[in-house]
Amino acid sequence: MNMRMRRAAVAVAATTMAVSLAACGSAKESGDKTKESGAGKGDAIKIGLLLPENQTARYEKFDKPLIEKKISELTNGKAEVIYANAKQDATLQNQQVDTMITNKVNALIVDAVDSKAIAGSVKKAKEAGIPVVAFDRLAEGPIDAYTSFDNEEVGHVQGKALLEALGAKAKDGQIVMMNGAVTDPNAALFKKGAHAELDGKVNIGKEYDTKEWKPENANANMEAAISSIGKDKIIGVYSANDGMAGGIITALKAGGFAKLPPVTGQDAELAGVQRIVAGEQFASVYKPYAPEAAAAAEMAVALAKGEKLDSIAKEKVDSPTNKGIPTVLVPVVSLTKANINDTVLKDGVYTVAEICTPKYKAACDALGLK
Repeated sequence: MNMRMRRAAVAVAATTMAVSLAACGSAKESGDKTKESGAGKGDAIKIGLLLPENQTARYEKFDKPLIEKKISELTNGKAEVIYANAKQDATLQNQQVDTMITNKVNALIVDAVDSKAIAGSVKKAKEAGIPVVAFDRLAEGPIDAYTSFDNEEVGHVQGKALLEALGAKAKDGQIVMMNGAVTDPNAALFKKGAHAELDGKVNIGKEYDTKEWKPENANANMEAAISSIGKDKIIGVYSANDGMAGGIITALKAGGFAKLPPVTGQDAELAGVQRIVAGEQFASVYKPYAPEAAAAAEMAVALAKGEKLDSIAKEKVDSPTNKGIPTVLVPVVSLTKANINDTVLKDGVYTVAEICTPKYKAACDALGLK
């Protein structure tokens, strides 16, 4: 592991520990307050959890169970989590907020499909006395707290990875930039960080904002880029996440590339990790979901009980509609062949058996993944 990755890994470990300790402290403080004053709602609270879509593996596989588990731990198993997935439909998500208000949840965790479109529903929740935690994406409206990864840093990490892969040949051709959806404020931050690394160091032939983050849309955009630029001139692809990287790589293969150019990604999805093992995708961004989920759960439980967030959220950020939002930001790690053992395997995100299916066994053996 190089020095940059080692520092990032240490930062992740420190953040995980800090969130864990904060969780313990808050739970204890909560119990003490209840005993001392009889105030608060106790552990029998209802938390609403709204996630944006089920195309990206992380939401159902990691975020939902991790948040539910942490809320249960913080409330001695007495809390109820009411869950809904918007399936990339902003109108449906607004209806889901209405349902949560009707169900009289004590706090709401929302990962917005569309950060602007959710603002009115956030306001409705607040008017009903329901505090709102923005999860992973900075929703607009009067939210009470926010947790995510350092999203601009994600873009920096992705840009640096692509430059590393290109090396001395960074200006020998053109790259394609495949950004995320314009409805996702994180996509703008990824793009900003990536441009800060890439501008002036590479030639950007084509750049796209990919509707709804869908792999099929990235595939179509990549086909158009190949047709416009020419396959002989494309030397690399910035992809904002792994799902889109899959669609991009399919287009590159269909485009007749003798050797695939380096492609970035994000989320360390299983298919993305397998493509990295196979040498089809150069890098992803590993985002440790446990500390992010723990922070969301911790803040939601505290807010549901009427407690302050001072011991949990040490940072503050501004949204277009709200200033000084208590925030927890979790650091990220560049994921390449070199550190699969030290990241997703070490943290138990995947097992060797899950990654190294028969199709990838030879490549896994060559990397020493056993």
